[in-house]
Amino acid sequence: MRPQPTVLALAAALVACALPADAQNLGPFEGTTDVGQAQPGATTYDPEEQSFLIAGSGANMWADRDEFHFAWKRMRGDFILRTRAHLVGDGVDPHRKMGWTVRPSLDPESAHVTAAVHGDGLTALQFRRTPGGQTEEVALSVRAADIIQLERRGSRFIMSVAQMGATFVREEIADVDLGDEVYVGLFVCAHNPEVVEQATFRDVRIIIPPAEDYTPYRDYLGANLEILDLETRSRRIIYRSPKALQAPNWTPDGAALIYNVDGRIYRFDLATGESRVIDTGEIIRNNNDHVISFDGTMLGISSASPEGESSVIYTVPIQGGVPRRVTANGPSYLHGWSPDGKYLVYTGGRDGEFDVYRAASEGGEEIRLTTAEGLDDGPEYTPDGEWIYFNSSRTGKMQIWRMRPDGSDQQQVTDDEYNNWFPHISPDGRWIVFLSYGPEIEADDHPWYKQVYLRLMPIEGGAAEVIAYVYGGQGTINVPSWSPDGRRIAFVSNSAMPEAPEN
Repeated sequence: MRPQPTVLALAAALVACALPADAQNLGPFEGTTDVGQAQPGATTYDPEEQSFLIAGSGANMWADRDEFHFAWKRMRGDFILRTRAHLVGDGVDPHRKMGWTVRPSLDPESAHVTAAVHGDGLTALQFRRTPGGQTEEVALSVRAADIIQLERRGSRFIMSVAQMGATFVREEIADVDLGDEVYVGLFVCAHNPEVVEQATFRDVRIIIPPAEDYTPYRDYLGANLEILDLETRSRRIIYRSPKALQAPNWTPDGAALIYNVDGRIYRFDLATGESRVIDTGEIIRNNNDHVISFDGTMLGISSASPEGESSVIYTVPIQGGVPRRVTANGPSYLHGWSPDGKYLVYTGGRDGEFDVYRAASEGGEEIRLTTAEGLDDGPEYTPDGEWIYFNSSRTGKMQIWRMRPDGSDQQQVTDDEYNNWFPHISPDGRWIVFLSYGPEIEADDHPWYKQVYLRLMPIEGGAAEVIAYVYGGQGTINVPSWSPDGRRIAFVSNSAMPEAPEN
C-alpha cells in the first residue's frame, strides 16, 4: 500500500501556511509560499538544531509550470546556497524532489534554476530560461546526493553535490539571465497533487562572496563561529560577527573558545554566549596564529610588535596580563606548544625562506627544524609529544608531513590533488583534521574566501573524509581547535552581510 499524507501532517501544513511570515521563525528566510495549485505545505524551523522540516505537495516542477512548497528570501547579485538534505520516508512517487531553487517571481511559469535531488536518486540541475518555456536538465553523476549546493555567478549557475564525506561533483550552465533580484530558497515537490511529502534540511548556508574587486587583508567579510559534531557531522553557528573573526582555539576545560578580531584576542564563553577581550597589554596587533598550552594556563600569541616589527611571538597568562616576548626575529607565526610546556613550534620567515622552528617557551635561541625548498608551515605536536605534524609544499602541492621533535625522520602523510593545510591532532592522538583547498589554488597560498573542505583522516594516514563543506580559508582553522573530549571541532566560515531588498 502506498503511504498517504496523514491528517496531522495536513493540519500542520494548513496552520503553518495560515501564519504570516513575521509570525514564524524562518531562520534565514523571509517567507513561505505554495507555488501553483499545490496542497498547502509547511515550513518548520528548529532554532536549537538550526534545521528545517519542509512539507510540500504539487504535481511537478517541469515542462512549462511548477507546483511546490517554497521557503524563500529575496537576494541580489552573486551567492552560494548550500545545505545537507534528506527526503523523509519511502515516499509515494519516485520523482518527488527537494533542493534549492532560484526564480525571479513566485509565478508557477517563472523562469528558474533548480538544484534537485529526487526520490529515486536522480540528482539534476534543472532550469527554465524564459517564463512559460520548457524545462531543461543536466543530470549529475552522483545519485542520492545529500550535500546540495547552487552557486550564481552572474548568468552562470554551478551545481555542486556530494554524498556526505565525499568531495564535490559539479555541473554548470551559462547564459541563464534571471535578473538581479531573485527569490532563493528551499523547496519540496511531491510529484503528486494528492500527496504531501517532507524533507529535512540542516547546515543551511546562504553565502554572499566578496565583490570581484575586493582587496585581501583590507576588505573583509563577516564571520560565523561554528561548532561541528563529529558523530553526526552536523553544524551549529554559535556566534555571528560582521567583522573578520578568525581561528578559534578550544580551551582545555571545554568552557570557552579563544579567537582574534581587529588585532585583539577574545574569549567566547560557551555557556553564556558572551565575548570579552583578553588583556594582552600593548600587544594589540594579534593575528590568527595563537595557541593554548596543554595545561590551559598560558596563551601563545603572534602579533606585530609595538615597534612595528612583523609578526613575533609572545606568551601571556590565559586570563590576560603582561606578554613575554619569545622570538627575537620575525616574521614568526605560532602553531604549536609541546605537551610538557617547554617548547613552541612556529613558522619563521628567514632570508626569504619559510621553515619550521622550535624555541623554548621561556625564550632563547631558535632551532631550525626543516630545510627543504618550499613553504613549511602549521607545525603542531601530537599529545604524546612524539611527533610534530606540519604542512609542506616541497613536492609541488601543499601536503601534510610529520617529523620527530628534533626535525629528524620527516615523512609525507597525505598525497592527493588537494592543497592541505594546518593539521590538528585529536586529544586522543588518533585523528587529524585539516583544511583542503582545491588544486586551482597555488600550493604556497591559503587565501581568504574560497570554497574549502575540512577533512578527517587517521593519524597514521589513509583515506581522508570530508566532514565540513565550508566557505572560508584563511582564518577558518589555522589553530588547534578540537574540543577536549575529542567530539567536536570549532571553526570559522564567512559571508558578506546580506543587503536588504527593495520593497
